[in-house]
Amino acid sequence: MSNLARQLQQNNSAQQKEVQITKVQRHVKISPGEKVLYLLLAAFIIFMAVKIVTVQAAVYEVNKDVQEMERTIQKHEKVNDDLAMQVDELSRYERVWKKAKELGLNLNENNVKVVENK
Repeated sequence: MSNLARQLQQNNSAQQKEVQITKVQRHVKISPGEKVLYLLLAAFIIFMAVKIVTVQAAVYEVNKDVQEMERTIQKHEKVNDDLAMQVDELSRYERVWKKAKELGLNLNENNVKVVENK
């Protein structure tokens, strides 16, 4: 009986070895349709990345132009303010009266008209 048990044990271990040896190896193959889909996905991702960079560059250029325009406007506003101050200074009553006297003009109450500055 021990001989029979040994044979049975050897048969069982041989069958187990055969089962372990005969493992099925599956190769994952990508079908041509999947390849096309992957290529389209990659192309779309690359296209969108390029588009985002292009749009960001355009936004940067526009912002730069806006800042330059604001600087120009500020310069013009400063010049306008300076000119307005000069006008106020040159149109003071005392200065106008002094110039009139230098030119030989005198004040005649009958010829004075009131003008409002708006």
